[in-house]
Amino acid sequence: MTDPVLSSMPHHVAIVMDGNGRWAGKRFLPRIAGHKQGVTALRRCVKACVARGIGVLTVFAFSSENWNRPTEEVSGLMDLLARAVTSEVAELKQNGVRLHFVGDRQRLSPTMQAAFVSAEASTALNTGMVLNVCFNYGGRWDIVQAAQKVADSGQPITELALDRALSLAHVPDPDLFIRTGGELRISNFLLWQAAYAELYFTDKLWPEFDDAALDEAIAVFRARERRFGQTSAQLASLPAAHSPAATGQPMKVV
Repeated sequence: MTDPVLSSMPHHVAIVMDGNGRWAGKRFLPRIAGHKQGVTALRRCVKACVARGIGVLTVFAFSSENWNRPTEEVSGLMDLLARAVTSEVAELKQNGVRLHFVGDRQRLSPTMQAAFVSAEASTALNTGMVLNVCFNYGGRWDIVQAAQKVADSGQPITELALDRALSLAHVPDPDLFIRTGGELRISNFLLWQAAYAELYFTDKLWPEFDDAALDEAIAVFRARERRFGQTSAQLASLPAAHSPAATGQPMKVV
C-alpha cells in the first residue's frame, strides 16, 4: 500500500467570516459591535497569514444578499467599512500587502468607490500577500458577469475563457476554504473558484478566530490528501515537486 500524498501549506486561504452578530448578542451588545470586533479579528488574521507565508487571503466581508439585513445594520456596516479602508491601508502598505476589493461596486456610493480605488492604488506596488476583500460579492454574480464579458468579446464561452474573466483571475484558486460560526454551507462564496478547495468548518465565531484557530485549520488541511480526480497510487508515483499537493493546483488531463 502506498503512502498518501499529503498537502503542503495552503497558498490561498478563503474565509467566510461568520458570527459577528451572534458574538455581540451573547454579550448583549448591538450587532454593529460584533462587526467592529470582526475588523479586529481580520487585522489579526492578516498578520497571522503574512507571518505564515500564505500568498493570498480572500475574505467574504459583505455578500450581495446582505442588503436584505436591517437598514440600520447595513448603514453601520458601510460606515465601518469606510473607516476601516482609511485606517488600515497604511499598515497593509507597510506590511507589503496588496489589497483588492472584489465585487459589484455599482450599488456603492461614489465616495466608497473612490475609497476602494485609492486604497488599491496605494498598495498596488506591494509584492507580499494579496488580500482580496469581497464586498457586495456573490458567486453567481461572478459567474454571470464573467460569462457576459466573454460573450461581449465574441469569444467562445469555454472554461478557460470564463476563468480568465472572473473577478479573482489575478490569483490562483483557493486551497483552503474556512467558514467560522458553525454553519455548514458556502453561502454563494467563490462557487467557481472553490471547486477543489478543502472545506473546513469551525464553531468559533469570527471575532474569536485567532492564530491558534488558523493553525488548527492549516493542520487539518495539511493532513488531507488532495487527489484532484486521480488515485492515491497515481499521486504517489509523481515526483514530489510536481504533485498537485505541492503545486496547489489540479493536474490537467489531456
